[in-house]
Amino acid sequence: MYRLRNGVQNYSWGSPEAIPRFLGERPDGTPVAEVWIGTHALQPSTAVDAAGDAKPLSDLTGDLPFMLKVLAADQPLSLQVHPSKSQAEDGYAEEERAGIPLDAPNRVYKDDNHKPEMVYALTTFDSLIGFRPTVEILRVLAPLETPLTQKLAEDLRADPGFAGIVRRVEWLLSSEVSPAQIGEVVGACRALGKMGMDIKRAYSTAVEIAEYYPEDVGVVISLMLNRMTLQPGEAAYLGAGIIHAHLKGLCLEVMASSDNVLRAGLTKKHVDPTGLVTCLGTTGMARIARVNPEFALAETEVFSPADVEFALAVTQVSHADPEGVAVVDAKQSLLICTGGEVEVRNAAGEQVRLGRGESVFLGPEDRACVIVGLGEVAQAFEPARRAVHSRLVDVV
Repeated sequence: MYRLRNGVQNYSWGSPEAIPRFLGERPDGTPVAEVWIGTHALQPSTAVDAAGDAKPLSDLTGDLPFMLKVLAADQPLSLQVHPSKSQAEDGYAEEERAGIPLDAPNRVYKDDNHKPEMVYALTTFDSLIGFRPTVEILRVLAPLETPLTQKLAEDLRADPGFAGIVRRVEWLLSSEVSPAQIGEVVGACRALGKMGMDIKRAYSTAVEIAEYYPEDVGVVISLMLNRMTLQPGEAAYLGAGIIHAHLKGLCLEVMASSDNVLRAGLTKKHVDPTGLVTCLGTTGMARIARVNPEFALAETEVFSPADVEFALAVTQVSHADPEGVAVVDAKQSLLICTGGEVEVRNAAGEQVRLGRGESVFLGPEDRACVIVGLGEVAQAFEPARRAVHSRLVDVV
């Protein structure tokens, strides 16, 4: 077994407190957005053995097909989509031919992989995920009575459905929508909220986002998206090509090993509205679903969407299990303690103690590991080809 040292990303939307406290560190006021656990070239983990010798995790594993993140949002993330596998391969090859450095601000494709992902909430976690149905968007827009929202509603009535919604997004991103027009929409949302009217939290969400991005057309686009709240212990799956923006909270993300993001607003980073719209238009109605876990054991829930290269097992252990609870059998795993204090033991007699935020790599020789102590661990792994997958409950 190898302890892991993992890098962090200090994006502006991160929380100054949530991840430092999760890791048992003293906050210093710097926003900490993500902890990356895995072998992705932009922030690879380091494996440390019992003697203290360190090496890149990839020396042990090669390129893992999945990665695990701890994500803490203190304000809205960018409005974004992730590409399909074919789009990622084409986009990465094109940017490589163009000689755009991997760390360049305008680089979109950091690798040639797709990025389906699953979010597992550690606190109450709010996101905008996927488009509302046409009729619901019209219901949201109707009471606002601003010229901009009236035009959107008229155009959508004449051109309904998923493709029509994407065309409305394309129009918003390509037109010269003024800050005054956006402010008028936000004002109407605020006024309706004060009257006690908020259709499926659309108006309060727009007002909330406008506190950070008052002149960004993404505020208007947010009215067309589903607001989803996960409570601790709940999970949601986002297929490639789903438009989304996480809003607030602490979670684990497990995903294909990729950092490909096409952004169109609510950010100071490079935006690619054309790429985002193209991705939406070619991917179609990708799947958005809550993930109902299966129980591997009484103490272990497994969140495993079908046909992807990752799954997450969450195990709660207590002193009522003095012999420990077995981890899910997998060839290679990334395991992180999400609460309490536990000890990981393998069949060779090795023992690694983990407090909250500490992580370990389990290789093929560690498949018979057990967890003892009082706490919770999350185990990211690649499911077997014939594994039983979780039931997904579609959001739309």
